[in-house]
Amino acid sequence: MSYQANKLQKHKEPLYSLAHLTLIDASVPELIFIAARAGYDAISPRFIPMNITDEFCCYPEDKALVQATKYALKTTGLKVLDIEIARITEDCDPRKFKPALALGAELGAERLIMSAWTKSRDDRNFVIDCYAETCQLAAPYGLTVDLEFPSFSRLRNLDETLDIVRAAAQPNSGILVDTLYLHLSRVDLGELLHVPEKYFHFLHISDCLPGIADTKAGMIQLARDARLYPGEGWIDFKGIIERLPPLNYSIELPNQARIKELGHEEHARRCLYHAKQQFGNVRSARHIKNAKAA
Repeated sequence: MSYQANKLQKHKEPLYSLAHLTLIDASVPELIFIAARAGYDAISPRFIPMNITDEFCCYPEDKALVQATKYALKTTGLKVLDIEIARITEDCDPRKFKPALALGAELGAERLIMSAWTKSRDDRNFVIDCYAETCQLAAPYGLTVDLEFPSFSRLRNLDETLDIVRAAAQPNSGILVDTLYLHLSRVDLGELLHVPEKYFHFLHISDCLPGIADTKAGMIQLARDARLYPGEGWIDFKGIIERLPPLNYSIELPNQARIKELGHEEHARRCLYHAKQQFGNVRSARHIKNAKAA
């Protein structure tokens, strides 16, 4: 089985998915219907809750919710791009992720997002082991495990994340780039060219104003409650997209002020509109550069 082939991206145009954090208080069926009316191609639901403020917890064991989710997907024709979010904590037991893995695969997902939240800076081997085991558990379900680096988590930048993925040495491993965290972590865009293409499967999209929060609380508040529509802020989407292989996009853009003003559906619609306006015509230039270098 090839974990690098993206079945959801059979045509040239990228798919646009609505990430659950954008509308964190919506159930998965609600997220699907909102996304469909707003013009999205897919959703990125959370079946492993983080239990953060206002989160609507959607558990795989909730049969009524699962049935409603299947009905919503069938009715709208939307796809499931990825599922969220497996966390590496001090008491992490990857076997607990299996119900979410099974459900994600049943719904057609091909990606699982994972992030590390341990407090020690000296637990590299533990993080590697948890990540590798999760990859092994996800493999029979045809899922890649895409490791993310929130700037206020255990893995704070691209280099640390790449180190874990390479050390785990799993065929279904991956790295998820979030444009906000790329900015907050001060990652030079040139670093993206040093990461093998096989690790990139999709991209998280949102924008922010110039300047970087210098406290963990500030970064958390921005990431969970005040992201901006693409083009409103500072992030160089063209530079990012050109340095990555062709990918699908998941718009993760929570902003409670906008939701209060506009409502869930209009906020989701504007997220998509601004994303397409900002980088709808931007394409990867990475394969061109690789060809010239060969």
